[in-house]
Amino acid sequence: MKIVVDTSIWSLALRREQDRLSHTQQSSVTRLKDLIRDDKVVLLGPVRQELLSGIRSVAVFERLRQELQNFSDEDIEIEDYEEAARCSNRCRARGVAATAIDILICAFAVRRNYSLFADDNDFAKYADVLNLNLYSA
Repeated sequence: MKIVVDTSIWSLALRREQDRLSHTQQSSVTRLKDLIRDDKVVLLGPVRQELLSGIRSVAVFERLRQELQNFSDEDIEIEDYEEAARCSNRCRARGVAATAIDILICAFAVRRNYSLFADDNDFAKYADVLNLNLYSA
């Protein structure tokens, strides 16, 4: 089974100082490495964009961009955007606010029955409303 990896996990592995991670965060990074080795990781273009955004140093940006080039982006289809709108509407009806990118990531995973690996509590809220399988380290 493929695992869609959210920005929060990639950021732990690629943007944060490893010696400052909590034990749980270190476990998440280790699990990401295992998923990469097992060829189970799915990277989406919006996640790539989030990871590369906000980096002030050109050198750090280029290093991260080069590392991410080892992963191809999965294609996001029209039906994913339509499902994202449905998911957003369902969440909103239940009082759960969601960003456009987060809900697109959820819809992509739901449509393919992939699990989602995230270190962001918002995804637990989405999973309560949507048929979203969360992956845990």
